[in-house]
Amino acid sequence: MAGDILLDVRDLRVSFGPVRAVDGVSLAISRGPFGIALVGESGSGKTTVGRAILRLVPASAGTIAFDGQDVLGLRGPGLRAYRRAAQIVFQDADNSLDPRMRVGATIGEVLIAHGLAGRGAAGTRVAAPVAAQVAALLSEAALDPALASRYPHQLSGGQRQRVAIARALAVSPRLLVLDEPTSALDVTAQARILALVRRLRDERQLAYLLITHNLAIIPGLCEQMVVLYLGRVAESGPTSELLTRPAHPYMLALRSAVPEVDAAARQSRIILPGDTPRAGSTPPGCPFHPRCPLAIDVCRTTVPPLQAVAPGRQAACHRAADVLSGLRPPGAPAQLAAEP
Repeated sequence: MAGDILLDVRDLRVSFGPVRAVDGVSLAISRGPFGIALVGESGSGKTTVGRAILRLVPASAGTIAFDGQDVLGLRGPGLRAYRRAAQIVFQDADNSLDPRMRVGATIGEVLIAHGLAGRGAAGTRVAAPVAAQVAALLSEAALDPALASRYPHQLSGGQRQRVAIARALAVSPRLLVLDEPTSALDVTAQARILALVRRLRDERQLAYLLITHNLAIIPGLCEQMVVLYLGRVAESGPTSELLTRPAHPYMLALRSAVPEVDAAARQSRIILPGDTPRAGSTPPGCPFHPRCPLAIDVCRTTVPPLQAVAPGRQAACHRAADVLSGLRPPGAPAQLAAEP
């Protein structure tokens, strides 16, 4: 239902000079707790979509609506309010945290800038000093409040990322854009960050866009997936269905790359030939056809429309019906394992 949609992106386009980095992307994020994953290889346009949603890069065309309000038309106080409601956690906390500011000052600065310093917790009338608010946010992010006196370089990578999350939470956002939040972390730190996100989504009723190339972290975090290739949506739909029964050959290849601990569930890796074309040199026809092991003549001449292939699912592929029926590239398994 329309009333359940918090963020509605339609036909979003972002260009940098002659290069169209995002080409007609549409997605909808329900009110929290809810997660949608945006996946694809490096250069697919994932981060650009996230930044355009937050107006960190300008959109060339399309619409972005947040709670029914036109985001691209916001100015002044309206834009300021939106930037409180929608926050981003960047991929590399080393670059997003000021190395000359202590952790407490970094988070406190956000509270002061948005006029939240000295406010009590929700539902109370008791004012809390900034230091107490910072300590509460660090605790919520599973960090020792004593870390407020330290500089970013004195923390581990996982701790820095949790500081970045605490800073985003300081303004009580309704939407988070999580841009590869675990890519620079070791396995143990990744697990802690993912557990934190799971807890916060329920406690804070958060909605979020999880940008990632790692399909293994999506189950349990995201109800929906959107798969990008060269700035366009290749496939979208419920997470469980895309992971177990892809309709696009590109999603087949991405799914086959997910490592399986259970030897019985392991499958043959689908190796795509060649490299992703450079931005600005999209081939004619289907943009994926030069690498697609299932390409036929129509793929080389006609761009496939993004259309429904099953209830709640869309794919931009001339052979989506064949793939859903079980067609696989030579050497690929006839059926994918259950989601990881």
